[in-house]
Amino acid sequence: MPGTILYERDGHIATITYNRPEALNAINAELRLDLDAAWVRFRDDDEAWVAIVTGAGRAFSAGADLRGNAPPRGSTHWETPSLTSLENGIEVWKPIIAAVNGYCLGFACTLVAACDFVIASERAEFGFPEVRIGVPTIQGAVRMPQKVGWQNAMELLLIGERVDAARAKEMGLCSKVVPHDRLMDEARALAERLCKSAPLAVRATKEVAWRGQQMPWVEAIRFGETMRRVAGATEDAREGMAAAREKREPRWQAR
Repeated sequence: MPGTILYERDGHIATITYNRPEALNAINAELRLDLDAAWVRFRDDDEAWVAIVTGAGRAFSAGADLRGNAPPRGSTHWETPSLTSLENGIEVWKPIIAAVNGYCLGFACTLVAACDFVIASERAEFGFPEVRIGVPTIQGAVRMPQKVGWQNAMELLLIGERVDAARAKEMGLCSKVVPHDRLMDEARALAERLCKSAPLAVRATKEVAWRGQQMPWVEAIRFGETMRRVAGATEDAREGMAAAREKREPRWQAR
């Protein structure tokens, strides 16, 4: 039997799929564990350079399964930061593309905010409905202001209504809206473009971009220059220079 999350790799591109289509890919305890495991697998898979995350059926994910059992992590009532999921802050420096094919609500919308690229089907809808049932949004409230700006974040978080793909693009939550039957082709094409860049240089750049936002300017530049030296000592850095001299396509090894 397939699990609640599918992990498939084709070449250097991994596809992670929410796989509870009969429940609109709602997140129960099993799916949460399977999804966390999929991100660890992607992070640790040397041959996986880019990930696409999407949903089976007509939803990306409808958010928490209110009929299921997805208890908070930790031993108390309050969920403690675990860094075990992409939503909660696990560090994955490889590029991640969200291909949003339908409803993308609650915790799933938080995951999308953690992705580097978001492509939406014309059928996609985004939202945080928690406040409409008396529940505060936490991870989403932390991520959204930085992702879409304060007022757009408050529209999503405090009103609790869904927004369509066009409004999501206007907010900056997604970069592109495409016909539904072209969604995965567009995501795959973007992933292939990303694979043309040196994978270790890409990861170093993403890490500097993220950590640099948390640091004062001078410290961020110093960190970045350290990462430049680390990446410059790799086999891929030597291959990139050789390919440029020889006017050919580089052959990246992620080493």
